[in-house]
Amino acid sequence: MATHNKMRAYAQVAATREQIDIERYTPLVKKLASMMVARLPANVDINDLIQVGIIGLMEAAKQFDVSQGVLFETFASQRIRGAMLDELRREDWMPRQTRRNSRQIEDAIHKLEQQLGRAPLESEIADYMDLPLEQYQEMLGECRGISLVHFDDNADDEGGSANQVENVADDNSPEPVDVLASDAFRSALVEAIKLLPERDQLVMSLYYEQELNLKEIGAVLGVSESRVCQLHSQAITRLRSRLRDWV
Repeated sequence: MATHNKMRAYAQVAATREQIDIERYTPLVKKLASMMVARLPANVDINDLIQVGIIGLMEAAKQFDVSQGVLFETFASQRIRGAMLDELRREDWMPRQTRRNSRQIEDAIHKLEQQLGRAPLESEIADYMDLPLEQYQEMLGECRGISLVHFDDNADDEGGSANQVENVADDNSPEPVDVLASDAFRSALVEAIKLLPERDQLVMSLYYEQELNLKEIGAVLGVSESRVCQLHSQAITRLRSRLRDWV
């Protein structure tokens, strides 16, 4: 990312310090960046996310309207996450092979669920993919960063994520956030979570509801941080398989 572009954007909104104490909300930026980078490949630098998050925070301070009855932290969190996601879209942050691997795992889970009428075991998924269990688990670990709604699923091998950025920017394309916000999707998601294996459900609950990090979840489950990363990737992939009509 070009540092001079960041500094120029920073200068443009620097006057907001007079309205809202930016430094007070800097820990919020760091918290959101930490939560996001925990689900991303190792090549994503948390400091880059923090930098664009700070700019998002300052822009939020400039745009905030107290008369709307929304807490600034709530408003700012949305803008900060948005700034980080925008930056990730600009950068081809997920290797193409990782995207392909994620799709292959999702396809395997989907077909096995249809065959078995239940959530397949890890060993069954590995066997279906003709992989040793250890190699399948390593693949899961490499897929850290997959989300319920991919912005780059439609990226081809030639254009990578760049083509999908154009799709996201298209005013005629449905926004993933609109899908996630719909009542029908929420109901489908609740039902899909209920069908997850018990351990996957626990990982999702500890991460998204209790807001524990991967290391803390590992301590609760008695497994390594890397194993929690694998379980999280697998849980998200299971959900994507069941929510194909939505995501």
